[in-house]
Amino acid sequence: MLKIAFDQIYAHPLPDGHRFPMLKYELIPEQLIHQGIITDENLFSPDLCSEEVILATHDAVYWQQLHHLALTAKEQRRIGFPLTDRLVAREQRIAQGTIDGCHFALNHGIAFNVAGGTHHAGSNWGEGFCMLNDQAIAANYLLNKQLARSILIIDLDVHQGNGTAEIFNGESRVFTFSMHGANNFPYRKEQSDLDVGLADGTGDDEYLNILHNILPQLIEQQQPDFMFYLSGVDVLASDKLGKLSLSQQACKLRDKFVLETAKTNNIPVQVSMGGGYSPDIRNIVDAHCATYALAKEIFF
Repeated sequence: MLKIAFDQIYAHPLPDGHRFPMLKYELIPEQLIHQGIITDENLFSPDLCSEEVILATHDAVYWQQLHHLALTAKEQRRIGFPLTDRLVAREQRIAQGTIDGCHFALNHGIAFNVAGGTHHAGSNWGEGFCMLNDQAIAANYLLNKQLARSILIIDLDVHQGNGTAEIFNGESRVFTFSMHGANNFPYRKEQSDLDVGLADGTGDDEYLNILHNILPQLIEQQQPDFMFYLSGVDVLASDKLGKLSLSQQACKLRDKFVLETAKTNNIPVQVSMGGGYSPDIRNIVDAHCATYALAKEIFF
């Protein structure tokens, strides 16, 4: 069964000025149910990720400052909004949802987190609306529980996964691959194991050709036994923060290729949804829902 982490706290935690980008977290499950792709049985609500698990990835001082709402005004500006208890709880639930998704993926091949993809959070900082790095936390959880020995993180959000790169710098069991807009946020990049910076305006054919050339080689070289996929839809030409020029169809073909690669190679994959900032929220929701529909078709 396709399992999807979702909680109402995902959808309603932000100050009014940041509300629009978060609408997708409630609209995606509603649309998937409306389209008959899922039922309520596919959704699960995660608990809070424990401090012990968080501290296997994030610095203790940073976590305590975050947990007690003690980050400086400058540090909060770097994150993008003022801290509240509700926001921190949201991040903990997102992280736990990704961990729970890993268990479902190990049993069923794939699982999703409606939120997640908080890849700008480093070991001791938050940035770009990210405070706890859900896929990094889950990857370390798998390694520490000896549920995986070699992990591939595929980050196809339009923004580089700088926090993920920093967290796993020097960790040979986790290979970080980020394909992103070269001239986009974050302007100070970290070094992933493989970074592919794309020029502004990169379109469908070039994007897909690069991905098709790279991913099979990575699978062959790294021999991962678990994959994380960050499937941001801010690669769309309509995205106001993106700078790339992909069509909805190319975004769907991108996801199809990644998911089919996982299925063909019998590699469990956890998917977090990442960014999407098109002015018309229907473009965002439609692109994300297409990823779920593909997963149902390919894996079930």
